[in-house]
Amino acid sequence: MTQDPTPPPFDGKAFARGLGSQPGVYRMYGKDDAILYVGKARVLKNRVGSYFNATPKTTRTMAMLAQVQRMEVTVTRTDAEALLLENQLIKSLHPRYNVLLRDDKSYPYVLLTQEAWPRLAFHRGPKSIPGKYFGPYPSAAAVRETLNSMHKLFKLRSCEDSVFRNRSRPCLQYQIGRCSAPCVGLVQAREYADAMRRASLFLDGRSEELGNELTTSMEAASTRLDFEEAARLRDLITTIRKLQARQYVDGQAADLDVLSVAMQGASACVLLLAFRDGRNLGTRAFFPKSNGAPPDEVLAAFVSQYYAEQTPPKEIVLDRDVPDRELIEVALSEASGRKIQLKCNVRGDRAGYVDLVRRNAELTLATELATHAAQSARAEALRDLFGLTEVPKRIECFDISHTMGEATVASCVVFDSNGPVRSQYRRYNIAGIEPGDDYAAMHQALERRFKRAIEEGGVMPDVLLIDGGKGQLAQANAVLGELGVGGIVVVGVAKGVERRAGHETLLMPDGRELRPGPESPALQLVQQVRDEAHRFAITGHRGRRQKARASSRLEDIPGIGPRRRQSLLKHFGGLAGLKQAGAEEIARVEGINAALAERIYATLHGLPMPATGPAATGNDEAGRNA
Repeated sequence: MTQDPTPPPFDGKAFARGLGSQPGVYRMYGKDDAILYVGKARVLKNRVGSYFNATPKTTRTMAMLAQVQRMEVTVTRTDAEALLLENQLIKSLHPRYNVLLRDDKSYPYVLLTQEAWPRLAFHRGPKSIPGKYFGPYPSAAAVRETLNSMHKLFKLRSCEDSVFRNRSRPCLQYQIGRCSAPCVGLVQAREYADAMRRASLFLDGRSEELGNELTTSMEAASTRLDFEEAARLRDLITTIRKLQARQYVDGQAADLDVLSVAMQGASACVLLLAFRDGRNLGTRAFFPKSNGAPPDEVLAAFVSQYYAEQTPPKEIVLDRDVPDRELIEVALSEASGRKIQLKCNVRGDRAGYVDLVRRNAELTLATELATHAAQSARAEALRDLFGLTEVPKRIECFDISHTMGEATVASCVVFDSNGPVRSQYRRYNIAGIEPGDDYAAMHQALERRFKRAIEEGGVMPDVLLIDGGKGQLAQANAVLGELGVGGIVVVGVAKGVERRAGHETLLMPDGRELRPGPESPALQLVQQVRDEAHRFAITGHRGRRQKARASSRLEDIPGIGPRRRQSLLKHFGGLAGLKQAGAEEIARVEGINAALAERIYATLHGLPMPATGPAATGNDEAGRNA
């Protein structure tokens, strides 16, 4: 008798009856243990049971339940833990029926570094630098506007450490009143620390507390007849009050976000308008993957996922009510350690903001869909131009960037049917080649990319664009031939005779040279991909070059400390001037003896080191302190 391999249907009612009344997270699995859905619950028994009762369900929910073959639950201690765990699982498992928040860009922050003389700067990316981070801000423009005000108010430095360490006189920022010049000792440590603490209060939204403190300090300065300091503090208080009064909400300093969702079919846009301490920080658009969910569920999922990673404001205004609003509110309050309110059906100014955000969300979604349609048209034109059987699903482009052979970097950017896939961009630091050898650099980058893909079973592109002429294209074909990689259309993108945008020559695999012209949608897509690869390569090259120059080879020479290094760079006008000097000229710098000058010259020119001795290493009291 043949056993039926079909498993028995999942009994959701029996499963729900066995659950307790604790909060937790439930997971639904389908065929081959494919994850279908992850959800949170204040009471697991009630929430899971609601899926299998007689209440009418949406078509999407019925389709999901028809595929469920088993379920798992994880009990948590609080609603906040359930919210955090749900978001972690959604991010790691990517369930088919969950709303997924997709945002390739990292959020911009204001960073106050943790140093003897802290720096106030723009930051985007991992929070790897020690210090205090303020944000996130909706846009880079909002961060720069904030920094502009902060430097005017508190005069904290913004320069990189490499610049700060090697200054011998104040820079332009000091001269225009945006920095107190701690690099050359024009401000005392205590005064700078006070400015840093006040800046932190302002960025934390504690402007009222800051104003009261400054008022007390102004009165104290006036009492001790320090009228100059009292006048400075008075002007500072006036400026801060003006900033507070410039953008008020409901006549009080507001700390709130306004959210609205717009949908067309399965496409969704969530627009966020942020206010901090009454200041309008602008808007930011998100395009979550809705998986067919209705607008209220999309908005609820966005709130849960977004504020699980970002600090929520005290008040979140929504353009509609959402499922589990009370649960989300409690969970966010527990996670942040303060009361968080989720509001809908608001009145007054807040209703005006909701209407504004709703209209902008609809406009942003329409613009995005139009852009997507144009992108699809360009991709179809590219298919026809290259003679492909279908629209390419993955396009990669490689470019090389360097300055006279220094700090060579190769970039690889990736585009799919929706545009750039920034999370899959890659840079390759090129080493072991002759400086300026673009062919060898291209060969090394392509070999590293495709060799790893073969070893790890990585995805291959349908179209590979090479920024360059026949030489670079030959390197690409050679690498793919050596590795036995086939099925990829390799095209060189060479500048035209006039080297003008829109007049590029496309070098095809069969030897043809195509010049579609600036009106060609296919060439417009090629230009977009090529320009992005060029931008990404230049950014990486500049960062690598700056890092190399900031960590001067002088630091590796025994006997060269910060003071001697600064003296050398100041005397010769930088590392380039020092490299052009002979050992005799180097020895004329104060604190540098002849033996040490020989070692410096040898290090900078890659020569064998002279014999080391007390004189060579600067082994004296001055050398130890330098």
